[in-house]
Amino acid sequence: MVYITSWQEYQEAAENLYAKAPNKARYCVKWRSSEGKLVLKITDDTTCIKFKTYSSIFLNRFEALNLSLIQKMQNKRPAPIAQTLGAPDNTKDADQARAASPLISQSGGPTAGGVKKKKPKKKK
Repeated sequence: MVYITSWQEYQEAAENLYAKAPNKARYCVKWRSSEGKLVLKITDDTTCIKFKTYSSIFLNRFEALNLSLIQKMQNKRPAPIAQTLGAPDNTKDADQARAASPLISQSGGPTAGGVKKKKPKKKK
């Protein structure tokens, strides 16, 4: 376990460690309110990097690091490639057809918003 004293070094090392092994990397946050101590740890079972601080100045930086790591952890796919010029655009036709046909409710439930009245409490 290595404690890194510089925030910039820790942030770069943490992001690089996650990028190297995203399926094995774990990120842990510990806060001790009695001591006012924040400890951040990221590990991939072979390398462990820690950062410890007692200062509240690092909270904004910590929040930015969390946001960065969460964005990397999300399973987002790249945006679809734009359609070629020769391909027909069927989305307009489908949207117009849906707008022209009325939607009919298939469920047998209440039709007025689906909200039931609450029963009053029994008096004792």
